[in-house]
Amino acid sequence: MLDRIQAFLHTLTAPHHTDEFAPDDPRVAFVALCFQVMEADGNMSEEEQQKFRDLMRDRYDLSPEGLQSLIEAGRQAGSEAVDYYRFTSDLRKHLVDEEDRIELLGILWDIVYADGQRSEIEDHVIWRIADLLGVSARDRVLQRQEAAARTSAHPVAGEEEEKV
Repeated sequence: MLDRIQAFLHTLTAPHHTDEFAPDDPRVAFVALCFQVMEADGNMSEEEQQKFRDLMRDRYDLSPEGLQSLIEAGRQAGSEAVDYYRFTSDLRKHLVDEEDRIELLGILWDIVYADGQRSEIEDHVIWRIADLLGVSARDRVLQRQEAAARTSAHPVAGEEEEKV
């Protein structure tokens, strides 16, 4: 019995593989937020998923296996989350520079516009994330407009475009 308890405790304290990511890793938080945005409108398009993978590959220098492990860790963390605060607080600890937080928001907008459209719920999710990251409404709108211009996307049907 004592051997089983020791073996169990050993598995808890044993070093993890390098491909695993800690729950408070800012990369996991970022990937989780990406999934929150992609899933917000109930339609995670192929274009959004491809844009997401391309951005992750460009942003993080990981092996294909490491990238897949990161994506799985972020997806799992996102599916267990009840709000965005956990992820945004992890990111705020690591992204002390405001420009980095603004850039992160721009990446989220690029994912939204990957399929050529955005929904009100996607707007709301990014507004909430921006607020928690401390990104101003002005910078949020500018990032959205820049992402829309990069994809030649249009505003949400029936809504007026916000002015900066």
